[in-house]
Amino acid sequence: MDLELRHLKTIRAIADAGSLTKAASNLGLAQPALSAQLKRIERTLGGELFVRGRRGVRPTPLGELVLDRTRLVLPAVRELQEEAARFARAWHEMPRLRVGGTHGPLLGGLVDRLAAGDPGMPVSTNTSWSEREIADSVADGRLDFALVGTCGESQPPRADRLVWREVAVDPVFVMLADAHPLADRSEIELGALAEESWTDVPGDGCFGDCFAAACARAGFTPARVYETDTASCVHLVQVGRAVGLCRATFPPTPGLVTRPLVDNPLSWRHVLGWHPGGGAAGAADVVMGHARAAHEEAAARSDSYRRWRATHHHLHSLATRDHRPPPARRGRALRGRQ
Repeated sequence: MDLELRHLKTIRAIADAGSLTKAASNLGLAQPALSAQLKRIERTLGGELFVRGRRGVRPTPLGELVLDRTRLVLPAVRELQEEAARFARAWHEMPRLRVGGTHGPLLGGLVDRLAAGDPGMPVSTNTSWSEREIADSVADGRLDFALVGTCGESQPPRADRLVWREVAVDPVFVMLADAHPLADRSEIELGALAEESWTDVPGDGCFGDCFAAACARAGFTPARVYETDTASCVHLVQVGRAVGLCRATFPPTPGLVTRPLVDNPLSWRHVLGWHPGGGAAGAADVVMGHARAAHEEAAARSDSYRRWRATHHHLHSLATRDHRPPPARRGRALRGRQ
């Protein structure tokens, strides 16, 4: 027999009542039935839990050990049940879920999973090239959650007011035309791209600085950077006009390939943020679970990322760090390459 929560409640009831007769009455059981149940529990735990006497029962040393655990386990389970009930009520009472993010398929994957998980919950979205704008909207109550990204260990925006939790950490890859001379390599040295033109999406974070610093370490300065929307970036790469940096989860696209950079000079943290006092804060764990699942689905669709993961176990991780206000660490966020 496996020990169950009801068994712990029975042990607690016997100890509180001080006798099997009183405990049986409190539990609505016949005294012989309670005695038989106690014996089964004792056999499972390997010894007697109570010493029986004319004045009732008192716990044995083993009984005291088990009772000490029930003082922790039973309140924790009760708190879990109450919290789950509050969450369920809050979730169903929410008129809609408002999610903001920078441009990328991870936001779409999150919305898809939220809609599938609860078809009755309307989900609205807001996108911007500015992580700060999205974070401000959450801090001001105009959005419930922000799904953005940061470069390396850079602090997410509005960390003085929002809770931020990491969804995943990815390396930054390079995308090239499938006819590019380096497209057949499994990994590419950043310095091997010194003569290339680059293309990138806009943003108000520190990606430009991070990229420039990585290029400087590789011994060059980019000659030209085309800053434009995602579709135009992809087109410029496909026609061989430029190469570009992208998230490792970048989806398969005709005419181009994505490849990891040697020694992973840049990394990308996907982060989910919300206001701790907001009405949707109770849904954060559910939304986080869907965001992580959406990321894993995106990662599984990328052949190059699957190969990278298979050979870089020590670097691949799904982080769970929280960034809670206050205080905020100084730092700038990278632009949103979901």
